[in-house]
Amino acid sequence: MSKVIERFMKYIAVDTQSEEEVEQLPSTKKQFELANMLKQELIEIGAQDVMMDEEHAYIYATIPATKEGLKTIGFISHMDTAPSMSGTNVKARIVENYDGNDVVLNEALNVVLSTAQFPELKESKGKDLIVTDGTTLLGADDKAGIAEIMTMAEYILAHPEIPHGTIKIGFTPDEEVGRGVDFFDVEKFGADFAYTVDGGKIGELEYENFNAAGGKVTIKGSNIHPGSAKNKMVNSLHIGMEFQAMLPKFEDPANTEGYEGFYHLDSMSGGVENTVMDYIIRDHDMDQFEAKKVRFAKIADYLNDKYGEGTVTAVIKDSYYNMKSMVEPHMHLIDNAKAAMEELEITPIIVPIRGGTDGSRLSYMGLPCPNICTGGFNFHGKYEYIPVQDMEKIVELLIKIVEKYSLDSQAK
Repeated sequence: MSKVIERFMKYIAVDTQSEEEVEQLPSTKKQFELANMLKQELIEIGAQDVMMDEEHAYIYATIPATKEGLKTIGFISHMDTAPSMSGTNVKARIVENYDGNDVVLNEALNVVLSTAQFPELKESKGKDLIVTDGTTLLGADDKAGIAEIMTMAEYILAHPEIPHGTIKIGFTPDEEVGRGVDFFDVEKFGADFAYTVDGGKIGELEYENFNAAGGKVTIKGSNIHPGSAKNKMVNSLHIGMEFQAMLPKFEDPANTEGYEGFYHLDSMSGGVENTVMDYIIRDHDMDQFEAKKVRFAKIADYLNDKYGEGTVTAVIKDSYYNMKSMVEPHMHLIDNAKAAMEELEITPIIVPIRGGTDGSRLSYMGLPCPNICTGGFNFHGKYEYIPVQDMEKIVELLIKIVEKYSLDSQAK
């Protein structure tokens, strides 16, 4: 088993699932277990200035330059896994020489990774696939990125004959709940620019992402015994459904792709008396993003006019913005990554992220930070998988990018 796969299997055995709406960072103490593991491993492979933020679990490390006068490049991945599915007791296995057919993940529970549902699966025919047992997510988002960065770092440190500038490494908590860089110290990190290694299939290279906001709708009703409710009951659940029905029907995740934005009702809870609805609002275009937020608020105003002031409260909070304008002045980041891929016979796939990464926020914090593939598929759920050969190739890609930046002309 190659080093990157050994590392990956070790990392996914540590449960680092983050939690929504928790004030502390990291949101779960168990993320410190992986942070401590990574700190020790970085020391053992010879990285310098290895430090863990004891309060927030950030990991920082340096690979010293072997050639002076070059820009400092960084590589960043996140340690947490998504709240949407358990990361406890991950039982991964490797399907060797995948034959292109459906993969039974769990026969007892009838969980099948099917080519009908996931047609991209067939593209991995002949490769070795790391899959789940159908009861947890895998954790490739983003422990694959961590394993790839760590393996690249070990290789670079073991080969001082490779010319390169200073390389910075950073690992963050709580990216999955949108707080990954709340306390990230960009100045301490010390890179001129960086890449997050947090993307999907091999070849993906991303420097555009959604503008994002969260919307919380709170609805007050009035509960009366249904036997005597005429002209008295106000059912907050009904008003909630009315709110949802007034949003554009086809502007939701199930009906959009590419650059198309959406409103996504992520959760709804309550009863006749009170209902709470949590939304995420997304669009790549800033004008359309702002228009979506205006529509969201206007629906609340309309329902308050209809049912009485204070019936519906809609609170909108921006989460992050499209990094495109922050990265475009530094297009060497895209050009070098693309050239590195082509030299390794990886087909570059430059696509917009239908989501966000730590890099989108870091770009607005003064650290231009596009996103590179990890090789994984179907993140955040039991059908997650990642090809072994693609992870190994991405380690080569990271090394090749480092080599690209050994040329004085490659970063302006």
